[in-house]
Amino acid sequence: MNQSDITSENITGELNATGNATTRFEATTEGMAVAYSSLLFMALFPIVVGSFKSVAHVTKQKLSGHMDDVEVMTNKDAMMFPVYGSGVLLGIYLVFRFIDKDLVNVLFTVYFFVLGVIALTRVLEPVVRSLIPLPRNVHYKVLLLTDEKPAESDESEKSEKEKDTNTFVSAINAVLSKGDEGDAPSAAGDEKTPVKENSLKKWNVFNDLIVNYNFDYFTILSLLLSSAVGAWYLTKKHWIANNLFGLAFSINGIEFLQLDNVMNGCILLGGLFFYDVFWVFATDVMVTVAKSFEAPIKLIVPQDLPEKGLGADNYAMLGLGDIVIPGIFVALCLRIDHSFAQKAKKAVSKVYFFSAFSAYVLGLVITISVMHYFKHAQPALLYLVPSCLGIPLFVGLVRGEIKPLFDYVDSKAKDADEAKPASAKKSKKEK
Repeated sequence: MNQSDITSENITGELNATGNATTRFEATTEGMAVAYSSLLFMALFPIVVGSFKSVAHVTKQKLSGHMDDVEVMTNKDAMMFPVYGSGVLLGIYLVFRFIDKDLVNVLFTVYFFVLGVIALTRVLEPVVRSLIPLPRNVHYKVLLLTDEKPAESDESEKSEKEKDTNTFVSAINAVLSKGDEGDAPSAAGDEKTPVKENSLKKWNVFNDLIVNYNFDYFTILSLLLSSAVGAWYLTKKHWIANNLFGLAFSINGIEFLQLDNVMNGCILLGGLFFYDVFWVFATDVMVTVAKSFEAPIKLIVPQDLPEKGLGADNYAMLGLGDIVIPGIFVALCLRIDHSFAQKAKKAVSKVYFFSAFSAYVLGLVITISVMHYFKHAQPALLYLVPSCLGIPLFVGLVRGEIKPLFDYVDSKAKDADEAKPASAKKSKKEK
């Protein structure tokens, strides 16, 4: 199982396991209005931010030739997503049934503390760079190389990333092997001692680059701020700290987990439609896990906030899966808008993004309304999937763009070439 499969399983089980917006206790009208409007805003914020970051990320990778860095959900991934999610959800449910809940939550708390600090650091870093001026900044690079040879492939089939990696590793080997030439100074410093054969050869065997991480003072400052939020979450389990981690998970999920075409989006959302309905209405598994799982995989807002202030604890909640899953489809619609605009050489209209985003707002409002009326947890995807799929596709039908919609693919060759300046295209043709 490759890393993308593991990533897909984690997002289905861990993010979607919380399920949907739900309430635990009776609350005043004012308290419910505050809680539901806050949940609505917090659900929309990561979708907007994550969608635009998704466009920037994919565009950057296309232009650099590093599309292998983009986590794309394949047709098979989309079909198996609900299956993996069901297995993980049921597994967590059984763990809570047969193992001490407090012990399980301690383990998950530590796990999500680490993930939350990393995710929040990524989100905070650009904000810190723009808002906090530092008198001095130093850049650092962490490298992890291996002497294990990567799988051999034909030179013509290598991606730009693989070629860049080979060049970089060769340069590192050249620098580290300079000591092989000539004599090395002795400890006294006044004489030269011949270097024994192969004494420095150990520095000349690197074959592949595993980690190449750059950071600076802004990254360190962001990490410190995120760690402070993490410490707050560990010690108090405060709902604000929980939500900061939850928003960071959602933004990163929408940015990096990518659908590359509309058909895969229809398969994914269609499968999770039945997944959500089954586990909420047919069993108590989803709701039990949501209430037992003490981890930042749901957004929570107290319904008694007006009465008790920040110490309130009667929560309404919304699972991150109900944000990330529709969110990656909304992000796809925004990338489609950009692609269509590039081909037509016009300004980006964002018609499909706005239609998908409006559909999400409509679906979430319906979810909250139905849940409030029936006083029962609702499978949010029951309302989100028809609206998020139906409205953008209807817009495409009206505009006569259904075929281009389904033909669109986040290809690393065609779209990247279209995005490059004319001068770059001309030089490429001349070669």
